[in-house]
Amino acid sequence: MESRKGGCRGRSHKAAHAVRAPPEQNKERYDLMLAMMGDRMLGWEGEAFAADELAATRQWLRCRANSIEGGTSEVQLNIIAKRILGLPD
Repeated sequence: MESRKGGCRGRSHKAAHAVRAPPEQNKERYDLMLAMMGDRMLGWEGEAFAADELAATRQWLRCRANSIEGGTSEVQLNIIAKRILGLPD
């Protein structure tokens, strides 16, 4: 196997965790916030909601979009398996 300085071969499973963790952790975080805040986190606009409640709603929706934009976790893990770990198709 060819040694590549700065290449992907030889990296640990931490690389897989680093790619997967942020989107999954954000989803769990905002789902927990939704459970705690209830309908206070479902406001989009208006004086009935505080600024932090409106921001939480937008962040919750943004984290959902992030997981779609970057591809599903399964696709990302498949890419890691092939490129970083060198596993076959």
